[in-house]
Amino acid sequence: MRAIATAMSFATLMLALGASAQDTAQVQVVNANRPLHEATSPDYTATYCSGFITDEKVPSEIRLMSGEESASKIVFTSGDYVYINRGAAQGVRVGDRFSIVRPDKDPNEVPWFKWQLKLLKAMGTQYVDAGQVQITTVHPNVSIGMIKFSCDYMQRGDIALPMAERPSPPYKPAEKFDKFAPVSGKSVGMLVAGLGFTEAYGKNSTVYVNLGTNQGVKVGDYLRVFRYEGSTAETSQNFPDYQYSMYGFGSTPVKYKWNDMPRNVIGEGIVMNVTHNACAIFVTYSKIDLYAGDYVEIE
Repeated sequence: MRAIATAMSFATLMLALGASAQDTAQVQVVNANRPLHEATSPDYTATYCSGFITDEKVPSEIRLMSGEESASKIVFTSGDYVYINRGAAQGVRVGDRFSIVRPDKDPNEVPWFKWQLKLLKAMGTQYVDAGQVQITTVHPNVSIGMIKFSCDYMQRGDIALPMAERPSPPYKPAEKFDKFAPVSGKSVGMLVAGLGFTEAYGKNSTVYVNLGTNQGVKVGDYLRVFRYEGSTAETSQNFPDYQYSMYGFGSTPVKYKWNDMPRNVIGEGIVMNVTHNACAIFVTYSKIDLYAGDYVEIE
């Protein structure tokens, strides 16, 4: 009987606490048509994992030498400890952060569109953002650091650059996308290649464009992506003359060329970083799939 009475008393107490919580809790009304936290700019990963293309020499004296358990580890990632070939004698201190990068090369070298390889060469060397290392222990000529953030694996010989903050430019309202936007009259380039040398892109993809500071581009600019009807040189091949004729489904009496037709505005992206003749954009909107070889213009 005593056990039953104790259980009943505990149940009564819990009910009272529940009622009190209901009286004091603030009820949040959620609009099903609007996210709770709508992003106002690209997130940390989009900002620090975008990679870059540059025609300038990247300082390569500071290197990732190796790491813990190197006898059994080919590569290193978040939480691993790695060794940097600089120490107290070279001014390294506990708490210093390094951005780890390495040059990247397309292992296939098969062009997706006619001018791709020439454009890539003119833009410069592509570098991968592998992640960030924070120094935890300093020796005279060697330092130990923990991988605090990783975009990709790290390996022996990767370049360590002193950490530099990158801006995360603000988004413009999505409803301002104009799929019938007139020609801006500003510099025109191409989607040349994606992060990892990919060729197809959508929202949240990182893509490299052959426009840079020499063409008036700056971080935070929006680039409009468009495509011409009937052109088969820039993207994957399609039926010839599809812009005015489709077998079994009609044709026009006049043979219209690609420059006779209105262009298709199919997406846009925000510039994350920029060098002399190249920039990395983060795709914020795509109406359909985007491809290497699609055109872009500064909005």
